[in-house]
Order: sequence, then structure tokens, then C-alpha cells
Amino acid sequence: MVISSRSSRMLSAVIVVAFFFSFAFAEIRFSEIRSDDRSIIPFDEFGFTHTGRLELNVSQISLSNPSPELDLQQVGFFLSTRDSWIHVLQQIQDLDITCALQSDLVKVVYTFDRLKGAKSFNFVFTETDANQFTLVFANCLQQLQVSMDVRSAMYNLDPKTARPDYLSAGVTILPRIYFLFFLIYFSLAGLWIYVLYKKRLTVFRIHFFMLAVVILKALNLLCEGEDKSYIKRTGSAHGWDVLFYIFSFLKGITLFTLIVLIGTGWSFVKPYLQDKEKKVLMIVIPLQVVANIAQVVIDESGPYAQDWITWKQVFLLVDVICCCAVLFPIVWSIKNLREAARTDGKAAVNLMKLTLFRQYYIVVICYIYFTRVVVYALVTITSYRYMWTSVVAGELATLAFYIFTGYKFRPEVHNPYFVIDDEEEEAAAEALKLEDEFEL
Repeated sequence: MVISSRSSRMLSAVIVVAFFFSFAFAEIRFSEIRSDDRSIIPFDEFGFTHTGRLELNVSQISLSNPSPELDLQQVGFFLSTRDSWIHVLQQIQDLDITCALQSDLVKVVYTFDRLKGAKSFNFVFTETDANQFTLVFANCLQQLQVSMDVRSAMYNLDPKTARPDYLSAGVTILPRIYFLFFLIYFSLAGLWIYVLYKKRLTVFRIHFFMLAVVILKALNLLCEGEDKSYIKRTGSAHGWDVLFYIFSFLKGITLFTLIVLIGTGWSFVKPYLQDKEKKVLMIVIPLQVVANIAQVVIDESGPYAQDWITWKQVFLLVDVICCCAVLFPIVWSIKNLREAARTDGKAAVNLMKLTLFRQYYIVVICYIYFTRVVVYALVTITSYRYMWTSVVAGELATLAFYIFTGYKFRPEVHNPYFVIDDEEEEAAAEALKLEDEFEL
């Protein structure tokens, strides 16, 4: 079957939109579209209840071809569910329609033929069907470029107070969830401080670094909870998003650095890092900077931005590289301990260390797999009403990882990980001295 070039263009655009639709909180969004000829421009995705509202304020509308003969019914905004896209694609492929706005499977919000020469419009759309919809702009006229400023706000009205709730129906309880986890991590930080005080004779620098990681995680959750709380009530983060990005950046860097340092045995097994271990840190830290920049762009720009997909791919790629990189020091330590257990006279101690490293290696892999793959799968398959469950699952996995790490590497005289005899200490000092001389 032959498909027209316009239909092919529409088909590819819709496939891209359907594949890259992401979980959004749909705060009030201000978008600037400039000389854009894309056939499909997605905005935000939102879970409506039976009292859903969409406020659409569009101004500075400019078309590259102002001819009155244009069929502006093929240019406008509509709402669609994810499931509807499959059928819309089929309709376009079968040439039943040439534009998504013509489909009876989407909910047309506003088409430009209603402008009557005006350069702006304000429209409130009432959505009574409880479902997850995406606001999309369609331009089915070839070579027509559109410029406009768009202010979109999607919310649900509280049945009791009639106040707007700008969080999607499936995530409206997230502020309370984040605050609950903040209290848990705050309590863990207090408990860890108590442990460090009680075991102060066996405390190493890495233990204070662990405390910093827990505190940053708690502050990150507090800021994220406040961020979502303000969005829920006002549609804007009121600056809490900036604090959230800052603590998210610090938390990400310190967590990956902690995994690398534990994997190398820094501070309590040896007081130095080998060159290859330093290179891992030199790779992980800059990549975390790039990942956080990508996350900010993804969150703040939204799917309407032309480079949004590129930034999303960059974030996923960098995150995968970081997750793989932190495993290398653990693998190197396991290899070294296995060789040491065969050659020296301290086989029992080295075997205990080897067992602990193997456990940590498995737990790190499980943590990465669960938070990167399983949580994403939950977002994909879970009903929009229960989107909060994926957040809870991810946070519980992270909490379990923190607790395991703290318990296994706690300051303890008899912890095999901290057993260092005089020969090992002298060897470590000599290696550090040789490395310094080599650098000089």
C-alpha cells in the first residue's frame, strides 16, 4: 500500500511521540514555538479524574503562509490517550484520514479555523473522562511553519473544595511519600551518627562520607517533596526545583563515588587509590554532571522542545555508562583478593573479604537493575492511577541498598573488611610513596 509523503511524515512523528511519551507532573507550562513545521508537537501528559480541566492560552500566533485558503481545521490542539495512538496510526496508514485531528479517537480541543484572523485565544476544556491524556499540537499542512507562545495548565478539581490539583491523578500523594522517606533517611542519619560516636575508635574517613551521602539523600527527598507540594497547590515549584536539582546533583555524585571508593577499599583497606581507580572516578564524576544537566533540560523544557529526545537519550546513555563504570573497582578488588587468598598466609581473612565483596557486587547489580529497569517497567505497565507505586518501589530499593551498605561496612573491630595487619599497612604506605615519586 502506498502512503503519501505527508502521511509518512505524520506516521513517523506519531511513532516518535508514542515511544517517547514520559511520565510528567504537568505543572503550568510556558512554551515558545518558533517557525516550527513539525506535524506533531507533544506537550504534557496528565491523568485526569472526572473533574479534569485544561486551560490553554495561546498568543503571538504567526503562520508562515497567511493565505485565507488554508484549511486551518488541520491545525490545532487535541487530547489523546496512549492506546488511541495505535488506532490513529492504523487510520493514517489505511488512508482513512490524513490528519490526527480528523480521527474520532482523539478529543479536539481547539483548531485554528476558529481564530477568524485573531492572533491569540484563551480556552478552557472540560474533561469528564477519567484517563491519562497527552496534549498535542498537530500541523497537517505541508511546509507551514507555526510560531506561538503557549501557556498550558492541566489540573483536577477537588470534589470537596473545588481547588485545582496540578498533580496527575496517579501521583497526587507523592508529596507525602517523599516526606515520609525524608523522615526515614533523617532517622538513619541520626542512627549513623550514634554508631560513629559509639565506635569512634574504629571509624574511618569513608564512614563520614557515608553520613554525607545519607544526609544529601534526605535533603534531596525534602526538596523534591516540597517541589511537588507547591506544584500540587499552585502549579509552580516556587524555586524548590532549583534546590532539588542541586541536591540531586550532589547526591548522585556522592553515591556513585561512594560505591567506587568502597569497591576499591579506600580509607580502611588502603589509604590510596591506584591510577586505574582514579580514572574511574575521573570518568564517573564528569558523566554525572552531564547526566544532571540532561535531567534539568528534560524536566524544564518538556517534550515540545526539538532536542528533548536527544537529551533523553544522552541521559539514559550516561546513566548506563556510570552504572557499568562503578562495577569495575569491585571486580578488580575481587580478583586481587582471590589471588591473595591463594598466595599469602592469610587465606581465612582474605576469603572473608572476598565473600563480602562478592555480596556487595551482587547487591550493586541488583540495585542498578531494579532502579533502572524494573522501575521503568512499572511506569510502563502500571495504570496511571497507581503511578506512585513505581516511585515507592524505587525508593524502597534505594533504602534497602543504603541499609545493606551501612550494615556490611559499619565501623566494627571484627569486620573482615577492616582487618589490616602490619604487613598490609606497610605495603600500602610503600605503594603510595612509590606512586608519589613516580608522579614527581
